Amino acid sequence: MAKDKIVLAYSGGLDTSIIIPWLKENYQLDVIAFIADVGQGDDYAAIEAKAIKSGAAKVYVKDLKNEFITDYIYPTLKAGAVYEDKYLLGTSFARPIIAKYQIEIAELENAKYVSHGATGKGNDQVRFELTFMALNPGIKLIAPWKDEKWQIKSREDALAYAAKYNIPITANKNKIYSEDRNIWHISHEGLDLEDPWNEPKDLWSMSNSLENAPNEPEYLEIDFEKGVPTKINGKAFTPFELLSELNEIGGKHAIGHADIVENRLVGMKSRGVYETPGGTILYEAHRALETLVLDKNTYHMKQQIALRYAELVYNGEWFTPLREALDAFVDSTQREVTGKVRLKLYKGNVVLAGVKSPYSLYSHDLATFSEDAIYDQKDAKGFIKLFGLPLKVRALRDLK
Repeated sequence: MAKDKIVLAYSGGLDTSIIIPWLKENYQLDVIAFIADVGQGDDYAAIEAKAIKSGAAKVYVKDLKNEFITDYIYPTLKAGAVYEDKYLLGTSFARPIIAKYQIEIAELENAKYVSHGATGKGNDQVRFELTFMALNPGIKLIAPWKDEKWQIKSREDALAYAAKYNIPITANKNKIYSEDRNIWHISHEGLDLEDPWNEPKDLWSMSNSLENAPNEPEYLEIDFEKGVPTKINGKAFTPFELLSELNEIGGKHAIGHADIVENRLVGMKSRGVYETPGGTILYEAHRALETLVLDKNTYHMKQQIALRYAELVYNGEWFTPLREALDAFVDSTQREVTGKVRLKLYKGNVVLAGVKSPYSLYSHDLATFSEDAIYDQKDAKGFIKLFGLPLKVRALRDLK
């Protein structure tokens, strides 16, 4: 009799590696490992071999890099979404695309179950499971870290379990940072970072430290069309090539370091250190271009939308009607976000050095302090009287 199947989101890391034999031992399932290439730059052949050695019955490897950038990163960039002022959502929007393809593989393989390696303390469990619910409400879930059969309570327990099943691992008891990497960023959590008083040191892997960044600034020009970056210094790139190039340049100058004590969805605070070199450059450039081409009311409304959009992405609510509706609003604002931005990169800083667009709303004739023939300054007298009328009425009342 054939066994039931389960599709596991597999990274080759410590947790997902031990989950394969655990699922086989505790649920007698054929485990299908799904490896999503979202630009983390791993040796996927080696990870596939490791999955088979760990007991996987079958392995899928899918290249999702360009789809990840165009369908997840760019919408969030255009929205200007930033969680709690600093976090550019690198892990948050990677989980929905991985979970989406888990469901596709489960349906292709007639698998009854899906699984992930996220713990019950974090946000990723929600991002995976909300996607499962939205795309296939009938799929069954086994989440080991929340399962009553799961007796692995710590990273040390996980290392011991891996040793028991002869699973090769790279983590050790002395350095077990929890890290997540893709083309957009890398996150670092755990170990000495769990104390917010400890300065992050010797962990930068996508970028230089500030001390090792060049002592000379570098200028960079980025072209946008309808809110989407298309060129660097006049050269056109594919989405993956463009972001890879910006990561290289930004990483050299220590751009995109963020050290955050953030509010997790599950209610606790956690400390994370993030590197997002190319993404930080794109956010600064995109914001600068929007200030030039968007009218006041649209720009201010978009700032409000950005906060809500960031919450949706952070909370795993990607496949929701609200996110799609917000995308419709954002896309309508991006029709004229076309132009060129010049930036100066230096020691972790992204400094605006120029912006231009054929759709610019900036008028030199209006803004100039020199004499002009368009703006009659005497008109401001009546405007201010009417604008301040409620204040005057209140003051007159208080004088009685």
